[in-house]
Amino acid sequence: LPEVPGSSPELGIVMPPIAPEELVPRFEAELEKVAGSAYRARTLQELEEVLRSILETSGATTVVLSRNPLLGQLVLQEKLQAWGQDVSLWPAGSSMAGEADERQRFREQSFSAAVGITGVDFVLAESGTLVLSSATEGAQLASLAPPVHVALYRRGQVLGSLEEVLERLPVPRDVEADAPGRSVVFVTGPSRTADIEQILIRGVHGPRYVHAILVEENCLAEMSAERQP
Repeated sequence: LPEVPGSSPELGIVMPPIAPEELVPRFEAELEKVAGSAYRARTLQELEEVLRSILETSGATTVVLSRNPLLGQLVLQEKLQAWGQDVSLWPAGSSMAGEADERQRFREQSFSAAVGITGVDFVLAESGTLVLSSATEGAQLASLAPPVHVALYRRGQVLGSLEEVLERLPVPRDVEADAPGRSVVFVTGPSRTADIEQILIRGVHGPRYVHAILVEENCLAEMSAERQP
């Protein structure tokens, strides 16, 4: 096969490269092919409208959040609590007194919560996949245990190919090295399985619904302006 400019000779050609301007549309199209839902939030109002719609549709009263910095930047915990949601957040830090008990409570709450909200490390355009590591999320339970998973991402996190994702993941090559991001989850649409009669069932091994929201830079700029004294 001929070499495509910009591709890695060692990896060869798996799929044609995706043009930068097509990365987000391609991700959205691939996600919707596997029954996921894609949104774009250009403003804070749009982000809040999307989140409120998802919460209302799912009948949510309980939400779990990962520790992804984007969620903190958007002050999501406070917003959700102001909307009447019971919110649990994965505990930060490694030496906090009683942290083991807090983590255990978070695990229990993840399986009883209606919605889990996370960020991502990357989104993979060629297959509509969300990529989450324990380095940024703390734990991926918020993306796996609740029946509804909502993932927030930024344009800079959209990559075209699996090879690009693997090159950038925060996982050390040395198996003996400390690896806070060793746990990595690839989420391609809602969980689904089929029995021997090939009857498709969703939500058996993970969420029944997956929503991905692109948080545009203007939305983040509005949030920063709101928080300034």
